[in-house]
Amino acid sequence: MELILYSKPGCHLCEGLEEKLGKIEDIQIKLEIRNISTNDQWWKDYQYEIPVLYVANEKEQKLIPRFSPRISVEQLSKTLQKYL
Repeated sequence: MELILYSKPGCHLCEGLEEKLGKIEDIQIKLEIRNISTNDQWWKDYQYEIPVLYVANEKEQKLIPRFSPRISVEQLSKTLQKYL
């Protein structure tokens, strides 16, 4: 599963989601982190929305609805499996 996480340094919600994604063991995840402070368009689109997570494939990127910061690793994994 390829995921794109729009984030920025110092974003605790982003860091928390990244950490939980790294703990998922039942799905092989390739995570690309995009720092919104390095791209004007990303900043404009996501400055008030991060963390923003997309599932990607060769043809498209699909937005995954925002997770609660309290979501467990197990719940996160179950939710992501719907996008496989």
